[in-house]
Amino acid sequence: MIFVLYREHCERKKNFGRTEVIDNTLNPDFVRKFVLDYFFEEKQNLRFDVYNVDSRSSNISKHDFLGQTFCTLGEIIGSTGSRLEKTLSGIPGKKCGAIILTAEELSNCRDIATMQLCANKLDKKDFFGKSDPFLVFYRSNEDGTFTISKGSLYHDFIGEFTTSYRELSRGQSQFNVYEVLNPKKKGKKKKYINSGTVTLLSFKVESEYTFVDFIRNPSQPTSLHYMNPYQMNTYAMALKAVGEIIQDYDSDKLFPAYGFGAKLPPDGKISHAFPLNSDTENPNCVGIEGVLEAYFQSLRTVQLYGPTNFAPVINQVARSAADVTDGSQYFVLLMITDGVISDMVQTKEAVVNAASLPMSVIIVGVGPAEFDAMEELDGDEVRVSFRGRIAERDIVQHASPCCCLSDVWGLCCHFWEKFSFD
Repeated sequence: MIFVLYREHCERKKNFGRTEVIDNTLNPDFVRKFVLDYFFEEKQNLRFDVYNVDSRSSNISKHDFLGQTFCTLGEIIGSTGSRLEKTLSGIPGKKCGAIILTAEELSNCRDIATMQLCANKLDKKDFFGKSDPFLVFYRSNEDGTFTISKGSLYHDFIGEFTTSYRELSRGQSQFNVYEVLNPKKKGKKKKYINSGTVTLLSFKVESEYTFVDFIRNPSQPTSLHYMNPYQMNTYAMALKAVGEIIQDYDSDKLFPAYGFGAKLPPDGKISHAFPLNSDTENPNCVGIEGVLEAYFQSLRTVQLYGPTNFAPVINQVARSAADVTDGSQYFVLLMITDGVISDMVQTKEAVVNAASLPMSVIIVGVGPAEFDAMEELDGDEVRVSFRGRIAERDIVQHASPCCCLSDVWGLCCHFWEKFSFD
């Protein structure tokens, strides 16, 4: 038995690879792993085909088709424990069994090495001075060779040395003093020793949490949604800090609160604008404390899921703002997010449409993600546009990150100063 993985490439399914053959079993446990680049902001479609191998032919059409299933890479990563079970289909009137897919992040991707080095007695290169040295790092290719960038060839070469991650990780010692050698000088001068030395002063390795860590179950400390019994998580801190300031401008202190990006019970339907209190008829929460309570309760019932789509929740508030035509109300949408905007085109359209309505948007970014797109929505320099339509007003204000009360106050003061609420 064998299964074949296809992934979407340029709107076509491309054969990505196949597993080894497992003989004489209906419950194969395939060993081969497929290494895929994961992009949270993209929908990466996958297809898995399972075959029974009856011959040594490499032509997959020569084998018996047993079933197939479709999913996205995000579905696998976003599932509990990054483990997804899918039913196989493809043969009418026949149960084809199931396939279990698991994903794991390559552990070596998160290590960041910080080192300090110094050099001694380097060769003199400048005619009127000594040298202006700098160090360039190259990683070896699989065959042991090195690819040298063209830019480095325009400088005066002093010398080179090689080492390994394992050697560097030992830290400062007599083993981490390297002779800088110039092959040309070594070949011409019999008494040549070296062109100086480089010494490792310190070496430190730290693990950088990746986006996958931050979208995992809130019960894990690496998640930005982690419910620590002793202190509020980053989301709650931002919500409380900003919310307690802007709530003073609301008369009834009833706040409709929505989440965007989760699978909802009982059927696991994905939503990008679901009420935190689970009440679709009345999403209002009483005060910021009520919003926080609904947020924590929601974490216990939904499964966090990507991508990060802004347009649905902006349009949700815009529909409410469009119902107010007498100027008696103004709507402020506070969005707290840790992800890259996945529907930027639709979000721009939503912002342009909402700019003519009595509403504004505050976006607070938390976590380590890139927030360049949100800066683009904050039209301080260039007004947001969509298909030639320019927003009537600049209705978006962005801050990242926003966990300090003084920063929050500055953000909100700027926000109230920026817009006139008559």
